[in-house]
Amino acid sequence: MRLHRNLVAAVVEALHQIFVEKKYADKVIEKILQSNPKWGARDRAFIAENTYEVVRWWRWLLFLNEIEYTDAYFPTREDLWKIVGVWQISLQTQLPDWQEFTGIYPKKVFQKIEESKKIRKVFQSIPDWLDEIGEKELGKFWEKEIYALNQSAPVVIRANTLKTTPLRLQNLLLQSDIPTVEVKNVPTALVLQKRMNIFSSPHFKNGLFEIQDASSQQVGTMLEVEPAMRVIDACAGAGGKTLHLAALMENKGKIIAMDVEQWKLDELQKRAKRANAQNIETKLIDSSKVIKRLEASADRLLLDVPCSGLGVLKRNPDAKWKMQLNFVENIKKTQREILQNYSSMLKKGGKMVYATCSILPSESEEQVRWFLSEQKGDFELLEEKRISPAQSGFDGFYMARLRKK
Repeated sequence: MRLHRNLVAAVVEALHQIFVEKKYADKVIEKILQSNPKWGARDRAFIAENTYEVVRWWRWLLFLNEIEYTDAYFPTREDLWKIVGVWQISLQTQLPDWQEFTGIYPKKVFQKIEESKKIRKVFQSIPDWLDEIGEKELGKFWEKEIYALNQSAPVVIRANTLKTTPLRLQNLLLQSDIPTVEVKNVPTALVLQKRMNIFSSPHFKNGLFEIQDASSQQVGTMLEVEPAMRVIDACAGAGGKTLHLAALMENKGKIIAMDVEQWKLDELQKRAKRANAQNIETKLIDSSKVIKRLEASADRLLLDVPCSGLGVLKRNPDAKWKMQLNFVENIKKTQREILQNYSSMLKKGGKMVYATCSILPSESEEQVRWFLSEQKGDFELLEEKRISPAQSGFDGFYMARLRKK
C-alpha cells in the first residue's frame, strides 16, 4: 500500500488532538473528515481506521518506539509521525523516504514486537490498572476477553419494525450495494459485510434502521414488554434502547424516557421523530422529586445504568486511556444508588432489567446480588445473561431481569 503524506498528516493531527488536547476520538475524526471535502471514501477510511487502530494499540506502539507509557506522557508531533510509521511497519507497509520517518528500522521494530509478546499489558495495549482488575475479576477468561475487545467492532444495525421488516430492509440495502448478514437469535440485527458511512444512506434518513450492536438489542427483548404497558427507561441517554422498546410495543402503551442530561433527551426526540416512535415521553431527572412522583407506576422498568463501558472498548478504544480506576469505583456507587432509588418506580408484580455494558462482575452480577440482599425478599431474580465479547464477537453486556413481589 502506498502512503500519501496528506492522509498520514491528517492521522497525526487527529492523534495530537486525542492524546495532547484530550479530545474524544470519534468527535476528532468526524471534524477532520469534514475538513477536506475532496477526500474520497478510500481516503476517509484510511484516516478513520488508522487513527482508531493507533489509539487502540497506543501502549504497544510506544513500546515498539522505545517510549515509556505513562499517563503524563504527551507526544510531540515528531513522536506521532514515528508512532504512525511503526504502526505501518507492523502492517508490513514499506515506508516512503520521508524525513519524518528517519530513524525507523523495520528489523528493530520486529524484534520489539517479539519482545512485547512476553508482556500482556503491553502486547494487549492496556493500562496497568485495567490488566490488574481484569485478571482479578475474570481470572483465566481475561486473556480471551481483552483480545476480543482489541478487535475492530462490526457495524450492526437494528431494523426499525415500526417502518419495515428485517428481510425487507436487508433487500433494500442490498439494492444499494450494502450487503448484510443476519445475527442468530437477534431477529432485528443485521451486520454490514463491509464498512461504510451508513449515516448517508437514505434508508437511515428515512428511519428504517438504527445503529445498535447485537448485544445491546438483547436488552430491550429481555424486558419482556407488551403493547399496552407503561414502561420507564430511567437511564435513557440518547435513546437507542428506548426506540427499540417503542418498536417492540408497536407504538402502543407509553414509554417514559428519563435522563439527568437534557441534551440527550433532545437528541432522543429527534431520533424518535425519524423512527416514527410515537409513544415516548421524555422527562428530565432534575431532582429526587421526579422519581418520587412516579413511585409504583411502571409495569416495566429499564435500568441501563452508567458503567465503565469496558464491554464496548472495541468501538471506544480511547476510553481505556482516559479512564482511571477511581472512576470505576465511583461508578459502582452510582449504580447502587440508581438500583436502590429508581426501583421504587416499579409496580408490585412488575419486572425490571438491570443492564451494563461492562465485562466486570463487580458492576454487574455482584450489584444484583447486593440489591437482592438489601431488598430482603421484595425482589426476585428471574433470569440473567452475560454476553462475552470473546464468545459472541459483539459488545460485552450483562443484563438481569427481576420481579417486584
